[in-house]
Amino acid sequence: MKENDYLQPLRQIDGLQVAFVARISSVNVDAERDEVMSRLRDHHARSVAALGFSTAQWWRAEQVHGNKVAVAGHSVSIMAADGLPVIEGVDGMIASSDSGLVLAIYVADCGPIWLADTANGAFALLHSGKKGTEGNILGEAVEMMQRSFGSRPENLVGVLGPCIRPPHYEFDFAAEISRQAAAAGVGRFFDCRLCTASDLSKYYSYRKEKGRTGRMMALIGRQNKQ
Repeated sequence: MKENDYLQPLRQIDGLQVAFVARISSVNVDAERDEVMSRLRDHHARSVAALGFSTAQWWRAEQVHGNKVAVAGHSVSIMAADGLPVIEGVDGMIASSDSGLVLAIYVADCGPIWLADTANGAFALLHSGKKGTEGNILGEAVEMMQRSFGSRPENLVGVLGPCIRPPHYEFDFAAEISRQAAAAGVGRFFDCRLCTASDLSKYYSYRKEKGRTGRMMALIGRQNKQ
């Protein structure tokens, strides 16, 4: 599989921008989380700019390992340790087709989930690890997209990115996420089947590196139509 080929189902959707920023080998990540995130900030900001978005359009979740989802652009934010705002208390975000926003979440074993509506252009990005999966954050996001934007589950395309998997982790939350996507009626769902703990040359792994590691960044966005 070529780099990020698993994102092709999303890249085929007109106007949608998606990316996954994996391990950045030039950055020393043998430090505490806040320090590491500060070191990675400029690299991640450049990845946002490469998709055609400014820092002002960049929305992030606080990521508290829960199942709450918020509408980006209409939610209270707080300042994170790296000096950029995050939406307080949530692990997922949704946005409308005309929001002009780019959403970002960070992972280092937990699963990034991209969702996009092929009919109305709405999109979502979720952080789903063991606890988020147990709380069915995917199902919560699908329901919120229905309520907020009138999305129909059968029009949704979903992708699960690299995350930790057995035998490196005892709970196969990736398999559970796929089951939840089917239960929620997601029209097309793809699992990349890549394990973060299996290749530390490409990915950060919180478990394998015992917490002293970086964070990968998932992105999804859509510019306002002129």
